[in-house]
Amino acid sequence: MSEHRPRVVIIGAGFAGLWAAKTLAGAPVDVVLVDRNNYHSFFPLLYQVAAAELEPGDIAYPVRTILRRQDNARFRLSEVQGLDLGDRMVRTDRGPLPYDYLILGIGSTTRYFGVDGAEEHSFSLRTLDEAVVLRNHILRRFEAAEQAADSQERRPHLTFVVVGGGPTGVEFAGALQELINGPIAKDHHGIDPSSVSIILVEATPRLLSIYPNRLARYARRRLHKMGVSVRTETTVASVDAAGVTLGDGTRIDSSTVVWTAGVGGDPVVSGWGLPTSQSGRVPVLPSLQLEGYPEVFVTGDLALPQAAAPMVAQNALQQGTHAAGGVLCLLKGDAPPAYNYRDLGNMAVIGRNAAVVHLFSRWAFQGFPAWVMWLGVHLLKLVGFRNRIAAVLSWAGDYLFGDRAARVILERADPPPPQPGRLPG
Repeated sequence: MSEHRPRVVIIGAGFAGLWAAKTLAGAPVDVVLVDRNNYHSFFPLLYQVAAAELEPGDIAYPVRTILRRQDNARFRLSEVQGLDLGDRMVRTDRGPLPYDYLILGIGSTTRYFGVDGAEEHSFSLRTLDEAVVLRNHILRRFEAAEQAADSQERRPHLTFVVVGGGPTGVEFAGALQELINGPIAKDHHGIDPSSVSIILVEATPRLLSIYPNRLARYARRRLHKMGVSVRTETTVASVDAAGVTLGDGTRIDSSTVVWTAGVGGDPVVSGWGLPTSQSGRVPVLPSLQLEGYPEVFVTGDLALPQAAAPMVAQNALQQGTHAAGGVLCLLKGDAPPAYNYRDLGNMAVIGRNAAVVHLFSRWAFQGFPAWVMWLGVHLLKLVGFRNRIAAVLSWAGDYLFGDRAARVILERADPPPPQPGRLPG
């Protein structure tokens, strides 16, 4: 790298940060991509790791390998500790890192909306580490149920509450039900699959609020047919170590509460001197620049643009690409254009041969055709040829033989529910 060229520091190796770095390939700048993990994780498939459908390595890929052919880019494994916007300096645990341009894409954390005990006693699903911890915990519930003295002691181990009826909650509930009806039923002869309860709780009147009504209705019917109990217009009042209390006073005894109900900006950035909204996101100009600091771009789930855009992977990818383009504009002395989100569509899988797809805010598909489309798009977007092959083999084994090889408990004792982690945007 040249010491005479402008340096672009990108914080976060998620979709926004990675696509920003790739967009700058061949540009007359030096790129430094910083992340506390040395891998990029494919967030849309995290729930499959938690449901023992894929191995962690199937959705993670080394950042250095991704950047291997990009001569103007380097990766730095560091924990960011703060920013000095005036001096254009990033403070890390490996020392200061000066920049000429800065792109922030550190992503989001789980939002608990002030629900008492939710953060302390529920499992989040925002990082690869959290997915592995949740998988370990789920598999241990069935081991504990096998050894329970009676049905009353067994019931909390076999009751799973998923809070949030968005794509992650719907997909995880379906994948968990298939895990129970397939490999778990085959391996745990002392457990009757009908005694296992999966309860999906959603505060709004329907699931998948960003999808058309008919797709939301299809998803609910499909989950019901699979054996998932769906409760819409139901809030959570509190969560504790023994279960959940709903807004209407109903008590559900459960040792597994998975919180997928909301996301917000990482609270760490407020300590860096950045302005934040109530949701923890950073307000930005239409160009995604930080007001008063035109050399700083905020992207992904961390950004709160003036024009509404969903907190999904495709938005983060587009914002990362736009921010990199904004840097190139500044290099030429031009003002960066406003960011316009292009809605390419949304999709969610609901088990074998079933999915919902909404493309370009126009076309809607459900059932087997949508499932095939879901498979194709996720294989195409998954980073790394080896990961694509591994995913295909895992999905084929599950589809043809009803088996999941990823049912390995990697720790010897139950850890407490994970604390919220940071997801690169």
